[in-house]
Order: sequence, then structure tokens, then C-alpha cells
Amino acid sequence: MSFTTPSGERVRCSAATEDKTQAQEFHDKLKAESWRVVKLGDKPKRTWDEAAYKWLMETQDKKTHHDDVAKINWLQQFFRGKYLDELTRDVIAEIGGLKRKETSPATANRLLALIRSILRRAALDWEWIDKPPVIKLYREAKRRVRYLNADQASILIRELPQHLADMVTFSLVTGLRRSNVTKLEWSQVDMQRNVAWIHGDQAKAGKPIHVTLNETAIAVLTRQIGKHPRSVFSYKGKPVTQVNTKAWYKALKRAGIEDFRWHDLRHTWASWLTQNGVPLNVIQEMGAWESAEMVRRYAHLAPEQFSQHARVLDGVLNVTNLAQSK
Repeated sequence: MSFTTPSGERVRCSAATEDKTQAQEFHDKLKAESWRVVKLGDKPKRTWDEAAYKWLMETQDKKTHHDDVAKINWLQQFFRGKYLDELTRDVIAEIGGLKRKETSPATANRLLALIRSILRRAALDWEWIDKPPVIKLYREAKRRVRYLNADQASILIRELPQHLADMVTFSLVTGLRRSNVTKLEWSQVDMQRNVAWIHGDQAKAGKPIHVTLNETAIAVLTRQIGKHPRSVFSYKGKPVTQVNTKAWYKALKRAGIEDFRWHDLRHTWASWLTQNGVPLNVIQEMGAWESAEMVRRYAHLAPEQFSQHARVLDGVLNVTNLAQSK
């Protein structure tokens, strides 16, 4: 679309739609707004399209950039051509409700969080609107921690083909996420010093991860030497990229293990550490979790660890009782 503002400025841009009626409506709205800005001195009103585009341009380095693009594409059917001040709390809540009907609360919340982030930046950084609307998220059910005991883990490992058995064992003793295991390269391993590392651009939190390799992890790595020149874990000469295979699911079934995902190996690692007295703050550091809240879900697995601290008060109460008895 193309038009000239009262000040003589030529405006040429896409209406971002193939519908001629929608494009004409958007054209007329922008043209009328430019007249108000020039003739009446109004503050320029910005559209959702401008804000979404500017957001995408400024956040291209985000790991979830492609996800943001997909979410914004979905939102365009509702927000295209709308001014930012038209996106009220009620309007956004209605869109969130539509998303909630077809997805989980968590998925709907991620969409609402993106809208909130864009509108907050529009208000606080770009000063396009006075203040962002309050956006209420849905309550999400807290997932229970799913982990294996040592016997279950041993059975599962025996049922797996060797390449997956090695990867499961390595995951259980390092706590690394699936992608960090499948993408691990020999350049990230120092077996002389018993350490490995995950680069910041490979880590979920965006920060490098130091991995201390115990004897079990070293034994697994030793078995991989010579199988592939670059990737640590391979199968028939090719790097392993998928682990959620038929072999994985069949092994789970033969082992009698239900409702278990590959990511639950990480939960198992953290649960075992907790049960064996490793402090939660140490587990947080080893697992490279950003917040302590992520680790607190394992706290209930360490009753003995906390009981020694609780017993400190036994002495206090005994002293008090002794003083009162006199």
C-alpha cells in the first residue's frame, strides 16, 4: 500500500495480508492517523505489526526466535492492523482463552508471555504506549518428579542396545540434557583431567557448564574412543541425533517402566544426589539451573539430610526444659 501524509512524506509498506478488504482498512487507518499527527499534533500511534516486527528484529539472537516467529504468525489473524492501545487486558485475555481451548495452560501461557514482553518493551523501552496492560497467566499444574531407582535403571540399561545404554548411563551420572549428550564432541572432553564442558550457546541458560566426570562416565567415554572422529556418541559410524527411538520405547516396555521420558534421566540424577546427602545448592550448580526454585522440587527426597539440622533444636529445647525444672 502507498499514500502521502499531509506533511508530504511518502509511506509505502506491506499490509501483511492477501485480503484486499483488510489491506484497504489498514491503509485507511494509517492514513487517518498520519493526518491527526500532522494536523492536530497527536503522538504517533503504533500498530501491533510495527511492534512485533521491531521485537523480532531486536531479539534475533534468542534461542526461541523461531518459536516467537511462529507465535506471532498465529497472532496476526487477531492483531493485524490494530493499534497498541487497542490491545486491552480483555482483548488479550480473549485470545489467550482461544489458545487455551486448543492447547495446554503452559502453551497458552508462553503465548501470553510473548505478548506481555512485546507490550512491555513498547511501553518501557520504545515509549510507544504509556503503560502495558496487565496480562494474567493460567495456573499450571506442577509436574511430579519422575525418577528411577537404581534397580530400575540397571534393568533399563540391560534392555537397551549398547549405544543407547552408554548414553543413558552417561546421562544418569552427569545429569546433562539430551541435546548436550547427543551433540557432545571430543573437543569438549578432557579425559586426563576428568572434565567435560558445554559451551554457552549449547546450554539452555546460555552459560557454559562444567561437567565433572566420575569413573562411570570415564568408562563410558573410553568405550566410544575410535568410533567417530568428532562426535562422542555414534551408531554405525554416524553421530546419534535421535534417542527417542523404537529401541528406547521397547526397552522401557520390557523393563516394565511406564510414564518415563528421556528428560527424566536428569530428574533421576538430581534425585539420587539429593537422596545421598548432596546439598541442593550444590546440585543447582552442578545441574546449571538458573534458579533455586527449579531444584526445590527435589527437597522432599532428602528427609535425613534435613533431619540433622532439625535436631539442632533438640538441644535448645532440652536446655530450656532443664532451666524450668529448677
